[in-house]
This record gives sequence, C-alpha cells and structure tokens, in this order.
Amino acid sequence: MASPVVATTSPTSTLGPVRTTYATTKDFPPVAKAYTQVSQVVKETGLLRRAPLFYALVGTAIVLGFAGAITGFLLLGDSWFQLLIAAALGILFTQAAFISHEAAHKQIFASGKANDRLARFIGPGIVGMSYTWWDSKHSRHHANPNRVGKDPDIEIDTISFIEEDAAKARGIVKLITRKQGYLFFPLLTLEGINLHFLGIKHNLARGPVPRRWEELTLILLRLAVVIVPVFLLLPLGMAFAFMGVQLAVFGIYMGAAFAPNHKGMPIIDPNARLDFFSKQVRTSRNVAGGWWATALMGGLNYQVEHHLFPSMARPHLAQAREIVIEYCRTFDVPYTETSLIKSYAIVIEYLNRVGLAAGGDPFDCPAAVQMGAYRKV
Repeated sequence: MASPVVATTSPTSTLGPVRTTYATTKDFPPVAKAYTQVSQVVKETGLLRRAPLFYALVGTAIVLGFAGAITGFLLLGDSWFQLLIAAALGILFTQAAFISHEAAHKQIFASGKANDRLARFIGPGIVGMSYTWWDSKHSRHHANPNRVGKDPDIEIDTISFIEEDAAKARGIVKLITRKQGYLFFPLLTLEGINLHFLGIKHNLARGPVPRRWEELTLILLRLAVVIVPVFLLLPLGMAFAFMGVQLAVFGIYMGAAFAPNHKGMPIIDPNARLDFFSKQVRTSRNVAGGWWATALMGGLNYQVEHHLFPSMARPHLAQAREIVIEYCRTFDVPYTETSLIKSYAIVIEYLNRVGLAAGGDPFDCPAAVQMGAYRKV
C-alpha cells in the first residue's frame, strides 16, 4: 500500500490585518456516504468486537507496576533514588488514565454499565481526576473537534489555541502567550496539579453535579493514600521533591500524549456544516510508530480511527487504519500522519504563530495557512 498523506506546515505568511479565517463548508465539501461505507466494512471485518484478554493483560501489567513502585518506595527509604519511583508513578497514573479513557468510550466490556463503573472508579480513585468533568468536556470535543466555540479543548487555559484569545492576553499571560510554543512543554509540568485542581473545583461548584460526593470521596481518599505515606516516611524536602516529580511527569506525559492529536490541524468555523467523516478525519493527526507508539500513547496515536470509531478497542485500531486510508484515497480526503517528534515540532510552531497576536503584531490566521498544506510523501 502506498504511503499515507501527511500534513505539513507552510512558512508564516506576510504581515497583514489580523483576521480569523477558519475552515468552512466550502473548504471541506461534503463526502456523501463515506462514513456509512467505511463503518460497514469495519463492522464486517469484526473490528468493533471487544478485546477482554488484551485489557486484562494491560490491567495486570499496570497493577504489577504499582506494586513494584510501592515495594521500591518502602525498600529505598530515605534516598534520593526515590525520585525514580516518583517518575514511575507519574507514568503509571497516566497509563491508568488511558484505561479510564477507553472504558469511558465503552471499549473494554460489552456492558455499558461495566465500562462506566470502571471509568468512574479509575478516573477519580486511581488517577485523581474528576470523571464527570472530563466526560462532559471530552464528549463535546469528540462531537466537534477543533470547532470554534464548541470544542473545549481549544478554549484558552493559559495557552491560546486561536488568535482571538491570544490577542486578548494581558500581563504575565501575554508574556507567556508570545512564546507559548516554546513554553508548552515546560508548562505541562504544572498540568498534573491543574487536572487535580479542576476535578475538585468541578465537584465543589454550585448547581447539580452528578455523583458529586462519590467523586469527591474517591479523589480525596486517593490523594491521602498517595500523599500521606510520602510525607510520613520521607524527609520534608525529599517529600516535596517526590510529589513535584510525580506530578510533573504525570502532567508532561498526559499533555504529550494528547497534544499531537489535533493541535496545528485546521480550525473549523463555528457555522461550518461538515459531514462526520470529513470533520473527524481532517481535524485529526495520527502518530506513526506501530506497537511502541500504541503502548506509549494508549492508542491515541491512531487518533483518526479513534474519532471515527470511539468504541473500537485499542488492538484493532491499526487494522482499521488501513481501511480508512483506502477510503480517504477514494474520496480524496487528506489523511494526516507523521512521526511523534515532528508532531511536537508542528504543535510548537503552530502555538508560536498563534502567540504572535499577543504581541500586537498582525498576522494571517494559522488555519488559513494550513488550507492546502497537505502533500504526499
């Protein structure tokens, strides 16, 4: 099979008036029956079946990983090698988050209720994140990826993902925004704390919050189980360093796994009417690498297929990719896939271009630059 289509970025355009040019229906004309046809092939191939043995093995590996980390923590005692245990815990919590994500998408069990129970336990009880907060946010993202005003993942949160938000930055946020591409990964060291904070904030908000006390209880118990032994058994300075490393690794790993998926891909106009196939494929980016990328990113490296078939189990995504690529060629829809390192370079470049608006310098919108920026390699 020929190589897939890969997105590239073109040089920054010449200075001109600040304007918001986003992809519209005219830019991405509807593709009739594409999703109906490709989903039928996927179903007939059996790729929507569950993979209980795979998830049992992954779950067992994660549990053994936690057991090993706890044993190492107890045996090492007062030693700066404890920071290696902290880093390992940051990785394990992220791997657990991947499982919670897959359970939330009904990928693990045939029963929707069983998937929901697992996701609701792992999210707050193991990872320390609010499931109800994340589920609402993530569902809106899947419905309208990269659509202005509808995708919460491109709403401003220190980092600006669209130039209008960058232009509104003031004070220290403005200074950050101007170089936000270069600062993106350093800022991710704080994302672990941010995710825990947002979960607690969500559950303490006014108004109805589903299972508020259940989630708060799990989150607080989990924090106690993680934090109390660290500060009881380690010297104060080492304990703070331990928690800092664990949270930093967790934040970087989470951000590094999710960032390549859509950042730097076309931004969709809020009024655009796109068919499901075009909307999901054109706004998503895959990361090449095969089995190691799948293990590293919890299946998020197959972002195109995940968005087309969110309930598909992780082991089947690679085979679905071959089917989707063929249909993309048939319907002349760009299929974007690149290396992990190049995807990070694209994200950094994109964020820096968006950040130019914070400096008051006029520029052309990154989304407009990306229109037609696809080529075959």
